[in-house]
Amino acid sequence: MRTMLEIASDETQSGVLQKDIAERQQISVKYLDQIIHELKTAGLIVNVRGRKSGYILTRKASEITMLDIHKAFEPGICVIDCLARTVHCQMKDTCHTRGFWGKLNNMILSYFQGVSLQDLMENKSLVD
Repeated sequence: MRTMLEIASDETQSGVLQKDIAERQQISVKYLDQIIHELKTAGLIVNVRGRKSGYILTRKASEITMLDIHKAFEPGICVIDCLARTVHCQMKDTCHTRGFWGKLNNMILSYFQGVSLQDLMENKSLVD
């Protein structure tokens, strides 16, 4: 999210250099390489003028949600394994806690979908 905020905050649209992001966010360039790769693969950022140039967003910050960013690194949000589509839980039909976890999971998904990169840039209060 911090990398995306750095890129979104560039008002010049000339692109933000990776070394500048790493320096301001106090993370290694090597680690940032991995982050940048995932964000590019997810179609959230591109190089302005090819390799060795700065990065820009592929769409407006108001159109990029926290869920979009999360999905660049994880396939989805699942608070408990038994809710995952890839898991077959034998207690699915008789579990009394499944509904609780499902509702919590949906609340988290909704929250991630409801907060845009623009919201974070504007430092909007995200606490009810």
